[in-house]
Order: sequence, then C-alpha cells, then structure tokens
Amino acid sequence: MMYVLIAAAVVLIYVVFTYNGLVVLQQRVRNAWSQVDVQLKRRYDLIPNLVNTVKGYASHERETFEQITQARSQAMAASGPDEASDAESALSGTLRTLFAVAENYPELKADSNFRQLQDELSDTESRIAYARQFYNDTVQKFNIRIQVFPAVLIAGMLGFQHRSFFTLDSTPLEREAVTVDFSRN
Repeated sequence: MMYVLIAAAVVLIYVVFTYNGLVVLQQRVRNAWSQVDVQLKRRYDLIPNLVNTVKGYASHERETFEQITQARSQAMAASGPDEASDAESALSGTLRTLFAVAENYPELKADSNFRQLQDELSDTESRIAYARQFYNDTVQKFNIRIQVFPAVLIAGMLGFQHRSFFTLDSTPLEREAVTVDFSRN
C-alpha cells in the first residue's frame, strides 16, 4: 500500500511540474508574439509617413500608393502568426515597389525626411527580424516540449496545442537579400 501511495505521489508531482513547465513556455510564446506585434505596429506607423513623402514627388504613382495602403490595412487586421505571415509578405512586396518608384526620383532620394524614414524603416525591419527569430525559437521549444514522451500525454489531456511559426512566404528569388542603394550619386 505504501508503494502505491509513493508511486501516485511521484506521478502527481511529475504532472504538476510538467503542467507548470508547459504553462511557462506557453506564456513565453505569447510574450514573444507580442514583441513581434509591437515591431509590426511600429512598421505600420512609419508607412503612411513614407508614402506621403513619396507622394509629394511622385503623385502620379497612385496605384502603388493604393496597393501599399491596402496591404498595410490587411497586415494590421491579421491575427496570429498564420494570417500575419501572408499579410506581411504582401506588404513587403508593395514596399519594394515603393522603393523602386523612389529610385526614379533623385530629388526624393536627396530629401532628408525620406532618408530618415528609410533609416527608421530599416531599423524596424531589423527589429522585426530579431523579434520573429525569438518568437520562432520560443515556439520551437514549446512545440518540442508538448511532443516529447511522456509530456505529450499530459499536454494532450490538458489542451496544449502546437503553435505555428511566423514565416514570410517567399519565392526562391525573394529569399535573396534585397540590395537598396540610397547613396547620392
């Protein structure tokens, strides 16, 4: 009888520690996603200023501005990593188009406001990449933890579910680094 009580106590302690560990990892995933979200919002706030600056020099590029506005709205409305991945990929593509338009206007490239906005956007893109990497690392730890035996038994019973990575869809060509030269020539 004593052995049964000891075995039950060991199992109970294991379940409690496993549950608490899973809760900690789940909260880390949520925190990591909120850090990604903060950087994405910073990016969304920069885009209208950038578009307005370009509009002053290239007002006839209306279709490009509409595409950016629409892509920004869709990205802002996205919830969670799956929707955000698709929306952010579309937004990145429209931003590349905006910078391609800017290349045709030397006076725009010389504008200090435009250069400052580009620098801020570049800094924000770096922050997004870091936050995304941290989020994906945290999701990987969580997903591994809920899939290994015997924790998988507890995780399944207690409703812990697999989390999605935050990836940006890209074609093989888009995976190459984009080179943007803003120097005055």
